[in-house]
Amino acid sequence: MASDPDPESAPATPPNASLAQARERIDAIDRELQALIAERARWAQQVGRAKGPLQAAVDYYRPEREAQVLRMVVDRNGGPLSDAELVRLFREIMSACLAQQQPLRIGYLGPEGTFSQQAAQKHFGHSAHLLPLASVDEVFQEVETGRADFGIVPVENSGEGTLQSTLDMFLTSPLKICGEVELRVRQYLLSRGGRLEDIERVYGHPQSLAQCKVWLRQHLPTSARVPVSSNAEGARRARLADDAAAIASETAAHFYGLRVVAGPIEDRADNTTRFLVLGRELFPATGHDRTSLLVSVKDQPGALFNALRPFADHGVSMNRIESRPAHTGLWQYAFFIDLLGHVDDPPMRAALDGLAPHAAEIRVLGSYPVAIP
Repeated sequence: MASDPDPESAPATPPNASLAQARERIDAIDRELQALIAERARWAQQVGRAKGPLQAAVDYYRPEREAQVLRMVVDRNGGPLSDAELVRLFREIMSACLAQQQPLRIGYLGPEGTFSQQAAQKHFGHSAHLLPLASVDEVFQEVETGRADFGIVPVENSGEGTLQSTLDMFLTSPLKICGEVELRVRQYLLSRGGRLEDIERVYGHPQSLAQCKVWLRQHLPTSARVPVSSNAEGARRARLADDAAAIASETAAHFYGLRVVAGPIEDRADNTTRFLVLGRELFPATGHDRTSLLVSVKDQPGALFNALRPFADHGVSMNRIESRPAHTGLWQYAFFIDLLGHVDDPPMRAALDGLAPHAAEIRVLGSYPVAIP
């Protein structure tokens, strides 16, 4: 939340400045801003040189440092711009400065025009090189092999819950979670002709179809719902026929040459999707972190209770727990647990030590900065 500005540090604004005076002052501020951004870019180059002769952009990128910088931006914001606007501006500056070395390669669930692409741009800025991929599995594969430096995958929606296919990938993948993104999702009905009465089938990702089920039932009760791999894929199909429509973003409408028939049409006003940032290593603490665990408990009475009790004993807050069938045997289950704090925090470390005797397996999937709005 924006704090009150320091009256001694805030520059005075003449109450009755003329239009010419205001524009002259804006031009002067722009020159100062441009000079400061250039100076920041030169210092970013110096940071790269100080780290040694590294070659890849991923070697220069420090998500924990970026998160700390952005939280300082929020803490000192005195308005009138919102925290979200300032975070977006500073993230783009950092993205451009990092790209001086070499743009980061970011894999995401494509094709172009998906919410995953929006999440990737929100987190890494527009200077990163984005790689649209055909499936969540492929995003994991590209990061594992190093063809992508990081990946962005959806993991849960505020209304429809967890994407089980994403969680299941962590059962066998060695990748780590090194960040999270929260994206406010606004769904639109798009078509080539733009007429609601012409629509006989609606394409959409299963999650999007579910997020709009009440609206669809009210306005298109007889139209077929056709699940596709992504909303952008639905938009690609909808542009080929006048009797088809897609649920997707306004960005997809512009990208695929479709008209907005209606929207936003999501059933919940707070419709938000959480995405995970995939990487190949864990990063240091920032002070505002979340830890994700994969835990398999021993088959004995009270096993889950005994596994969770150490977190309560050491004051570690649990955000989420979900079970999935494990790959270790019939009717065996693994638990995905999200906790507040970093794995290197003393309370978290003590809780994990207390968990160890009651667990058959403990894997730290990631300790990463909590999403910044």
